[in-house]
Amino acid sequence: MIQRLLMAGLGVFALVACSASQAETATTTDVARTTQANAPATPPAQARPAAFSFSGEITQGGWIRGTVPAGTVSVALGDDTVMVGADGHFFAAFDRDAPASERIVATLRDGKLVQQDIAISPRAWNIEHIDAARRPGGPSAAFMERRRPELARINAARSVRAESDGWRQAFIWPVKGRISGRFGSQRVYRGEPGSYHSGIDITTGTSGTPFVAPADGVVILAAEQPFSLEGHLLMIDHGGGLNSAFLHCSQILVKEGERVKQGQVIGRIGMSGRATGPHLHWSLKWDSARLDPLLLVHEPM
Repeated sequence: MIQRLLMAGLGVFALVACSASQAETATTTDVARTTQANAPATPPAQARPAAFSFSGEITQGGWIRGTVPAGTVSVALGDDTVMVGADGHFFAAFDRDAPASERIVATLRDGKLVQQDIAISPRAWNIEHIDAARRPGGPSAAFMERRRPELARINAARSVRAESDGWRQAFIWPVKGRISGRFGSQRVYRGEPGSYHSGIDITTGTSGTPFVAPADGVVILAAEQPFSLEGHLLMIDHGGGLNSAFLHCSQILVKEGERVKQGQVIGRIGMSGRATGPHLHWSLKWDSARLDPLLLVHEPM
């Protein structure tokens, strides 16, 4: 498998905590979808063409799965390095703020390049304008003293490259309930944008509800002590550069380094960290891009 370098950001709010009281309930009907072809868990060996082939949700916060041209030795999507399986299959994604077009480039054994421009559909995000200034001063020194080692653990976890084929699977919901917070929603304070919501919030109304792994993977972080914002944080590497994060857990039922299977119970919903009520915040990240989980799961809630 072609390896890649992970560029991990050190922003204070690398994983943004959220509130279960967010008003809106999401549906997937407003999302323009492209035809999806899920790769099988063990794809059959076959000759590959001299061009890219892919399908998926080609929109902001979306993703693609596909195959690379024959003879490929490395692949990049924009500034991100794409990990490619031995069979030539790959997964890649587009950030919430992805531009109208991104270029995917394969370098072949003979040094030649095969490149393709991908047109990315824009999304209409839920933006709330607040007639008030943001709280001045920023985070306190005491908060940052607690926060720095937490961010270091998150970044170290995302630098792990576990062997997993979970990225090939059709993802399932970690838990079913009411979606109380949507990916990409954002507040603007007198023209100054706040951080956007980096995942989706699912509430069942009570703490302690079990949730499952949405796909196969390896546990890369299991916070026994709650983080300042995320609370008890669980992260799973699905391979291919794709990982999940589950925030505000009341209990984590797996250990770091443990392999998990799709559908396996891995934790319980809670309200640890910065949360006003029990819910599960589920976020997905591929390299530097944050994905909308609603676009990766194609089963009904």
